[in-house]
Amino acid sequence: MLEMIDVRSGYGRSEVIHGVSIEVPTDGVAAVMGHNGAGKTTLLRAAVGLLKTTSGAVRFDGEDITRLRPSARVARGLAYVPQGQQSFGQLTTAENLQVVADGRPNGKALIDEQLDLFPALKELLTRRAGLLSGGQRQQLAIARALITGPKCLILDEPTEGIQPSVVAEIEAAITALTRRGDLGVLLVEQHIGFALEAAQTYYILESGRLTASGAGGVDSAADVRAAMAI
Repeated sequence: MLEMIDVRSGYGRSEVIHGVSIEVPTDGVAAVMGHNGAGKTTLLRAAVGLLKTTSGAVRFDGEDITRLRPSARVARGLAYVPQGQQSFGQLTTAENLQVVADGRPNGKALIDEQLDLFPALKELLTRRAGLLSGGQRQQLAIARALITGPKCLILDEPTEGIQPSVVAEIEAAITALTRRGDLGVLLVEQHIGFALEAAQTYYILESGRLTASGAGGVDSAADVRAAMAI
């Protein structure tokens, strides 16, 4: 699915990611964890092409996409949901979904599919996105990304500042999606319990370097905490 091989990236002359290699399964979740400033978001931005890699390679479905623009990567099946529960605040929930669905032959069906995945949004279709709670906006952001029909969904801190009940709903949605067998998820997350519950494999970054990795699952929590010294 998605592979990052010995990737180096950063901002200007400042290298933030130092030779990191990770792999996202075709039908599962790879979680990237680490403290604030570890380089997690930088890694995701390099994966989707918002930052250039100074060396190494990014491969997707066997194709080298290292030099492709973000739009070309999206066209091949990458979708990115950044931090911050981003949406068009002045538009309604329905309009936010429709903006993405417009021009797609099965747009209505795609919207209905996401409303089934996040049923709480069904009651909020006429409400402006700027008036939604943080958890509701996050569900909307993920739903908008899924309307594009990605093969790999990249999520940056999807549970940040969200109430536990919505965290459980997002985890259930991710699990349901990956069980279909046609979606991989690259997840950056500080909520260790959520990350390990969802993930088949995990990676830990420290100061832009990969310091540990292993199989996901709640049984790995002690190893992750030890690796992160928390």
